[in-house]
Amino acid sequence: MSAAASVTAGTARTTHAVLGAGAAGTALAAELARRGHAVRLVDRSGTGPAPDGVERLAADASTPEGALAAVAGADVVHHCLNVAYHLQVEVMPRIQRAVLAAVETTGARLVVLDTLYPYGETHGEVMTEETSWRATSRKGRMRAELDRIYLDAHREGRARVVLGRSADFVGPGVLNSTLGGAVFPAALTGGEVPGIGDIDLPHSYTNIEDVAAGLATLGEHPEGDGRVWHLPTAPAATTREILTLIGERLGAPLTIVPLPEPRPFGPFDEVFMAEYEEMFYQHTEPQIMDSSAFENTFGVRPVPLSRTVDSTLAWYREVLAPAQV
Repeated sequence: MSAAASVTAGTARTTHAVLGAGAAGTALAAELARRGHAVRLVDRSGTGPAPDGVERLAADASTPEGALAAVAGADVVHHCLNVAYHLQVEVMPRIQRAVLAAVETTGARLVVLDTLYPYGETHGEVMTEETSWRATSRKGRMRAELDRIYLDAHREGRARVVLGRSADFVGPGVLNSTLGGAVFPAALTGGEVPGIGDIDLPHSYTNIEDVAAGLATLGEHPEGDGRVWHLPTAPAATTREILTLIGERLGAPLTIVPLPEPRPFGPFDEVFMAEYEEMFYQHTEPQIMDSSAFENTFGVRPVPLSRTVDSTLAWYREVLAPAQV
């Protein structure tokens, strides 16, 4: 079965606080509500549309007081917060301290959306949950340290924590991704699409619906706590294969502009690309993520890439339609 249709029969209705109203947090809140849970979606503004059945709340989870307000009454807390790329090394540890202290106080379980950054350069090795953490970048070392702190808190009995790692996001609602706002709008309007790094290397992309369903599943299964899981992710294809698939759906090949090294392009401005330079290895070596442990343990399968392309194109068509009238 697909992750988006994961069976939750017999799962008790619980209260979930989702921290972060970006693409991942919003998709997760909608998935949890579909599964019948009480859901609170939290960000600093507390404004904007909410999925059906989801309550919005304003709180600054980077502060101890804000984090406590955000998680109050929740059985499960999902940490999907992120910040501007150039602020991550400074701000993400502060968010961790506040959120971890809050769940230690309330006793809520903590589900953390994580990245592949702690692994660092793999030189094409397939990444599993057993892969060594060898990050040398600032952001990779920061993420690895945060993860060690989370897992230590669980081992020491101070909190109940589980980590769900995702590859690069793709799918409806995803804008700030290498397979998001720089690709689909240009593809639909006949513009230039960036070919970042070596697009003939295999590269894993995780459908945002699989991110949501994977995190929701971890939130419903405390027996998975205390470790890292790779969220359901379709088998890696080359980026060129995915761009070709998009072109086939549109009836014409895309105009691909090679980006062999980081430089500003489309929504990726100079500030972002300067910070992304240390992570550019992800596009100059194979990035292959294996999620079979999660799939086999929880009986969940990822959405096929062909369906991901179809749903993403449909979403971007709808978003772009008003501008084309």
